[in-house]
Amino acid sequence: MLSIIEQIKQGKLWDFHGGIHPAENKALSSKQAIKAAGIPQELILPLKQHIGSRGDIIVNIGDYVLKGQPLTQGDIAMCVPIHAPSSGTITAIEQRTTAHPSGLTDLCIVIATDNQDTWCHATQYPDYQDRDPAELIEAIRLAGIAGLGGAGFPTARKLQGGLGNVDILIINAAECEPYITADDRLMQDYADEVIEGIRILRHIISPKLTLIGIEDNKPDAIKALEACVNEDDNIIIRVIPTKYPSGSSKQLVKLLTGREVPSQARSTSIGVIMQNVGTAFAIKRAIVNGEPLIERVVTLTGEAFKQRGNVFALLGTPIAYLLEKFDYKADKKYPRVIIGGSLMGFTLPHANVPITKITNCILTPKRKELPLHTYEMACIRCSACADACPASLLPQQLQWYAKDKNYDKCEEYNLSDCIECGACAYVCPSEIPLVQYYRQAKAEIWERKQDEMSAERARQRFEAKQQRMDRDKAERENRFAKAATDRRQHMATTGGDDAVAAAIARVKAKQAAATDTATPTIKPAVAAAIAKAKAKQAASVSEEAIPDNSEMAALRKQRKLQAREQKAAKHAELMQQQTVTEQPPEQASDKKDAVAAAVARAKARKAAQQAQSSTETQPAVDAKPTTEVDTNVAVDPKKAAVAAAVARAKARKAAQQAQSSTETQPAVDAKPTTEVDTDVAVDPKKAAVAAAVARAKARKAAQQAQSSTETQPAVDAKPTTEVDTNVAVDPKKAAVAAAVARAKARKAAQQAQSTTETQPAVDAEPTTEVDTDVAVDPKKAAVAAAVARAKARKAAQQAQSSTETQPTVDAEPTTEIDTNVAVDPKKAAVAAAVARAKARKAAQQAQSTTETQPAVDAEPTTEVDTDVAVDPKKAAVAAAVARAKARKAAQQANKVQPNIEEE
Repeated sequence: MLSIIEQIKQGKLWDFHGGIHPAENKALSSKQAIKAAGIPQELILPLKQHIGSRGDIIVNIGDYVLKGQPLTQGDIAMCVPIHAPSSGTITAIEQRTTAHPSGLTDLCIVIATDNQDTWCHATQYPDYQDRDPAELIEAIRLAGIAGLGGAGFPTARKLQGGLGNVDILIINAAECEPYITADDRLMQDYADEVIEGIRILRHIISPKLTLIGIEDNKPDAIKALEACVNEDDNIIIRVIPTKYPSGSSKQLVKLLTGREVPSQARSTSIGVIMQNVGTAFAIKRAIVNGEPLIERVVTLTGEAFKQRGNVFALLGTPIAYLLEKFDYKADKKYPRVIIGGSLMGFTLPHANVPITKITNCILTPKRKELPLHTYEMACIRCSACADACPASLLPQQLQWYAKDKNYDKCEEYNLSDCIECGACAYVCPSEIPLVQYYRQAKAEIWERKQDEMSAERARQRFEAKQQRMDRDKAERENRFAKAATDRRQHMATTGGDDAVAAAIARVKAKQAAATDTATPTIKPAVAAAIAKAKAKQAASVSEEAIPDNSEMAALRKQRKLQAREQKAAKHAELMQQQTVTEQPPEQASDKKDAVAAAVARAKARKAAQQAQSSTETQPAVDAKPTTEVDTNVAVDPKKAAVAAAVARAKARKAAQQAQSSTETQPAVDAKPTTEVDTDVAVDPKKAAVAAAVARAKARKAAQQAQSSTETQPAVDAKPTTEVDTNVAVDPKKAAVAAAVARAKARKAAQQAQSTTETQPAVDAEPTTEVDTDVAVDPKKAAVAAAVARAKARKAAQQAQSSTETQPTVDAEPTTEIDTNVAVDPKKAAVAAAVARAKARKAAQQAQSTTETQPAVDAEPTTEVDTDVAVDPKKAAVAAAVARAKARKAAQQANKVQPNIEEE
């Protein structure tokens, strides 16, 4: 059985599945020799013009560069540098649109050319036969050569992978794409350089057989190659039938060798390596001439070009520059510029896109030449795409999954084996752009794989870092442990102590010394308290942090006991004082009388304050004035008896009225307590002084009540009647009568007070005080006078406080019956005159008050001021005058207020 090589030498050819025969349209550009496109004003060089990673920029903006000077560098096989196509200045390093189906931007270096085209120093290898293949491969890489057939795979990387693994070298000269004639024209015009490049490749790879695969539609190129090939070159030119896409790598391998490249694998895996004709020409220029890849042959074709043909265009030349220079006339209805051929090319978004290493054709068709498919129709499942696919794929299913973004299914149906030849789209009757769906799906799958690879690399770096940190930590701990062990051993051998332990001991000693020095001298009591607190704290901690407040409780209990003892002492003292005050006049001495008077005054003040506070809490109470009955007993026993009887009767009546009002009227105004106070006096001078003081205080209380009545416009005020009877009576009977009157007055006052406390809305009526002063014993008379003064103060304060806090109270007049015993005729006369003057003044004030209060029922103030002197006639005259004035004041008040009810 013949080997593959023997079969190839005998001229055997194989075929591949599918394929199409579109219109070639190569005659438009293949009749003229290759020209130079010239140097544009600006060159745009994308950093990535090949498959792989981009290089690092080694120039800056503003740098002047020479022709052939590298602009980027990289130290890996998949990174090839780019070079300056011409001399000039770098004006920008920025994002520009590149020649890619996506129309996206990429980082580019922009050079403003100077039209000098000055070369930099170049490294040449004219004696490449004597060079090591690895050295030549590195030279090819540094020259920036990538596959010029369209894929852009780095040539150095492909050659390096084929060293010692391949036995067949194939030069791809088929150029099956319609309209493209770059390789055809290159083989016709530079066949010798192409063959020289093939010799360099043979020297590097050392294959058993070299084949040049060329379609039979290029007879001129075939003749030019045959003229340059020698018998010693061991190069076979194999002419293949014209069929698209016979120029694809896998399909050409199948045609020439009969071998099939596995899925997702390269041809080197089956012992075959393939290079393009343009790549062989670039290798010859790089090795022999020392020129990096800075230009390539580009086909300018299409009916819109007036000057069609092939040109040597500098890499980075804007397509707009070529269109302008070669007379591009755009169709007004159909302006279109395509990079590549009619089947595998793509339309540019604009003309300011640069020429790159994989750009082999610029097609500008007119409307009739290449119709534009405006829309796609539904698939009719004719299977024409599957029949035309050279890779034996299922284009219909791939299109469905790509459109649905089901990329897992796309990979399952071997989307990566698609060569994007466009044969399926060419034969599709529904005009579905299948290749566009495949390109988009491939790009998405590639992005996902890149992300997965990046994540995997990050994971590996993290794990490596963790391992390194753990290793460093273990080494550090071992080093410290070893150092400590060595130190201890050294200290043991030298007989010394451990230095670390000694240092720790010194630090602890210093801390202890500092603590002792900083601790102040504590007193024994404080120290005991601190110890006790600490003990309590420890106990509280041990008892689940329950606080102990026993000491505070004991202190509070002690303070309460002390307060109770003080209160009990004060109460006992007050009871003692009260007992002394309430003793009968017969049993009191001079000192006891003074004490009793002070205690009485204190009680009177306290009672007044209590009455005022209770009255403040009852704003709606109608308070009536206190009627004070002040009987000043003189000498006549009968008159004194009569006065005492009158006082008793009034006290009984007041008590009955207060009791009846309390029982029948829960919301009735409470009437005041009637106090009958009979004080016995003997010494004429002391009795006169006591009577004068009592009268003055009574008048003051009446004036205060009257002034408070003036501030209450809705109050019904009655006049204050002062009855002043001076009776002379038997000392024993007067004393008995006075005692009885005092007892009844106290009982009535207690009943009235209890009634007032239980009825907050009761109108208080005046307290009638019957004060019978019997002249018996001088000491008793002094005590009685003091008690009378205290009660007068209490009554006045109660009347004042009740009047101030009750704005709507109906106030009744205070009737003062003032009977003061007097012996000295002159003093009695003076007292009577003073009383009459004050009575007149009170009547005038009452009259003026009633005139300014139209809504008040005012009754006249009757002042009966009978001060008994020596002359009975004068006293009677004075009393008559006072009564007449009181009647006159009452009549005037009745005239001013005719419509008000009188009491």
